Formats: sequence, structure tokens, C-alpha cells
Amino acid sequence: MTEMASSSLPTEDTEFEDGVATRDAVFLRDKRIVEALLFASERPLAEEDFRFHLGKDAQIEAILAELAADFAPRGVNLKNVAGKWVLRTAEDLGYLLIREKHEPRKLSRAAMETLAIVAYHQPVTRAEIEDIRGVATSKGTLDVLLETGWVRLRGRRKAPGRPVTYGTTEAFLDQFGLQAINELPGLAELKGAGFFDGRLPADFNVPEPTDSAELQADEDPLEEDLFVALSEERLGVEEERLEAEAGE
Repeated sequence: MTEMASSSLPTEDTEFEDGVATRDAVFLRDKRIVEALLFASERPLAEEDFRFHLGKDAQIEAILAELAADFAPRGVNLKNVAGKWVLRTAEDLGYLLIREKHEPRKLSRAAMETLAIVAYHQPVTRAEIEDIRGVATSKGTLDVLLETGWVRLRGRRKAPGRPVTYGTTEAFLDQFGLQAINELPGLAELKGAGFFDGRLPADFNVPEPTDSAELQADEDPLEEDLFVALSEERLGVEEERLEAEAGE
């Protein structure tokens, strides 16, 4: 059965009435394969994932653009999240699946403020977070954000004590539906949404966020030390707990 299904797909050597496979036929074949990969995948797919199956010369960008247009009016849409592609329920139909959605743990106000600071000011240390917030940040707050997978350890600041720097993850972009970190709202958008009441200081500004994986000049790489090992162990324990709860 598998051989029959695969042989029915046109290939570059397939002969038509004119004796030569047309480029349109190859494009349509590749489009069907991309659609099948998206449907079967449990995670967002990068263009490299498609090229692995179709080859380096496949028109991946054109195929994805056409598929996105095809799915736009449907109940399932093709979305670009963090530079990768995934099929998602249309936003206007989300309420129909509310009973089947996993209810995430709500973050405290302190955690939300800390997450926002990390997103806009990364790479940032705990001391810098406290300086921006104006209050001390408990260790548990950062632990919660690490456990959600939205914040990660980046490196160590080249400063006395070599404090750890924090940044956001691809899971953060996925959670908030962002293609890139620079899609976070700027000052004008935040004002328009009513997040700032009253007059702001003349020198107040919202930084241009970046989540580049490359360490900055004032960062050292994280070595395999006890701090990293404990962090990874804590994340593993949390994943096991969630899996156990899901199985109950």
C-alpha cells in the first residue's frame, strides 16, 4: 500500500503528454508534501525541515505563502511563530475548544513584571531586574519563569560575582504568538493600550528588545557548574510532575 501511494506522486521524471514533467506539477507535489508534514508534526517546523524532505531547490517560501493564503479563510490557519510554521485553530473559533484547552498556571504580578523586564532588557541579571522594578525579586519568581520554559539562563555578566544573565526562549514567542522578539509593542502602542497613566519622565523610553543567541561583549558563557546542574535538575523534576498529573 505504501509503494502504491508513493508512486502516485508526480516526480521530476514523470512524463506527461508533452513528454516532460512541468514545473507546476513539481510545485504541486511539493505543496502537498509540505501540507502533510505540517499536519503530522507535533511541533512547529522550520524551512530546513521541509528542505530535508524536498531538497535544497524546492520553492519552500512560495509554497508556505500559498498554503497560508489557502488556509486563511478556514477553521485552521497556517501561522509563522518564532520563524517556524505550525497549523493553529483560527482565532475566532478558539472559544469552541475552550473545554479541551490546558489551563496554564497563572503567573503572579511579580512574575509578569519580571518576565516583561527580561523580554525588553535581555540579557539582564537579577540585580538589574530588581533595580528596574524597584523591589527585591524572590528566587522563586525566576524559578517559576524558568520552569515555564519562557526564560532561560544565557551566560554570566563580566562583573564582580559573575551574576547569571537571563533571556527569553522560543517557547515565549510561541506562547504570545510572536514571530520575533521585536514584535513586542513599543512605547506608543503601550500608551495607546492604556498601560501608562499620567505623565512620564522626559527621558523615559522602552528599549528595542533583542533575543540574539550570541553572547554580548559583557557576557561569558555558562560553564557546567553546580548552578546549571541544579537548574536543569529542577526543570526535569517539574516536567516529571506535570507528566504524572496528566496521567492521573
